[in-house]
Amino acid sequence: MRVYDCIQKKRDGSVLTAEEIEFIVAGVANDTIPDYQLSAFLMAAFIRGRNPEETAHYTRAMMASGDVLDLSDISPVTVDKHSTGGVGDKISLVLAPAVAAAGAIVPMMSGRGLGHTGGTLDKLEAIPGYRIGLSVDEFRAALREVGVAIIGQTGRLAPADKKLYALRDVTATVDSIPLITGSIMSKKLAAGPASIVMDVKWGSGAFMRTIEDARALAASLTAVGRHMGRKVTSFITDMNQPLGRMVGNALETIEAVECLQGRGPADIMELTRVQAGEMLFMAGRAPSFDEGCTLFDRVIADGSAFEKFVSMVENQGGDAGYLRDVSRFPAAAERIEVRAKQSGFIQAMDSVSIGIASIMLGGGRERSEDVIDHSVGIEVLKKCGDQVAGDEPIAILHASRQSKTQAALERYLAAVTIGPAAPAARPLVVERI
Repeated sequence: MRVYDCIQKKRDGSVLTAEEIEFIVAGVANDTIPDYQLSAFLMAAFIRGRNPEETAHYTRAMMASGDVLDLSDISPVTVDKHSTGGVGDKISLVLAPAVAAAGAIVPMMSGRGLGHTGGTLDKLEAIPGYRIGLSVDEFRAALREVGVAIIGQTGRLAPADKKLYALRDVTATVDSIPLITGSIMSKKLAAGPASIVMDVKWGSGAFMRTIEDARALAASLTAVGRHMGRKVTSFITDMNQPLGRMVGNALETIEAVECLQGRGPADIMELTRVQAGEMLFMAGRAPSFDEGCTLFDRVIADGSAFEKFVSMVENQGGDAGYLRDVSRFPAAAERIEVRAKQSGFIQAMDSVSIGIASIMLGGGRERSEDVIDHSVGIEVLKKCGDQVAGDEPIAILHASRQSKTQAALERYLAAVTIGPAAPAARPLVVERI
């Protein structure tokens, strides 16, 4: 069997067998297939697609490329969550410790920024000393001691996906339902949770630009997860504007702390509450979804969710002093106001462009080898429905002196549509599947 033949077969629109898929994934894990061939394979799969059987085989092979954890000795009702990515999405930083504070065990394997979206791991690495690379034994110990751990992919958990994830980010092969399904579910299944909540986003800041595509991805994720014997619930949520007010790693970590202290933006708190309610219900810590939501409210109000976050950060080597005094986070060298070009109402926001503007400032990667500046980002002052006056500040760029500040400013201005009337309000949580 040759890699060339598999690439050619998929390029021509044929269905790969389980054996061919396993051969490719094994070559990724063993580092025997060069990047140029893997890139070609990803592009062929992106263009030609995969049927449900191929997607299931791909997911299983990716999961089996390393260790598959059995966490039943820690708890029979472990629960995790995954978002398909968005701009300003720091939900996991609030959700994981809150659910753990309510008594569930949360083994969360997260990713870095992908495309225009921010990554949970990049946000956590804004905290000095935070270790994302726990060994399997350290991961298990953290779950026993703290009840929650947020880690990156270790060399032993879904190793094939780790390399393909980085390649997808720089080869324009991110937004493919089969590739997204395989990447997400291989990691989630390998990490061993019994139940998983999926946050599938749609809109201008999501990989799924339409409700229909979001439904298709949610159905794919749910089907694969249930096929593997896990409980899966998917929420379709709106990503037509940034979540919260902050975009950028340190800025979003600070905003997550504010949420855990009960002072966060309404959209972040609403979305986190809904997902926490479902997770606590699935984990058997609440008798219903509604009571799970009430339990979330309680751990936020009494401070135990924030303290659980502190414990998690300390356990993973981070300096929790930054959480208790967020002024210690490094500030960007420059703060530049983005001013409205006219009066009216914010009618729409192109969240992809806003995410790209943050990357231009140094808050993400344009190339896989790029180093992120955790201090930079965007403070969103006005969102959809807000009234603005001409020349009023609508955002603040937190920039370094070396960043593409003017280009980022122009990109942000182009991303915001101002008109004479406020747009109709849209629900944040669209569907539950």
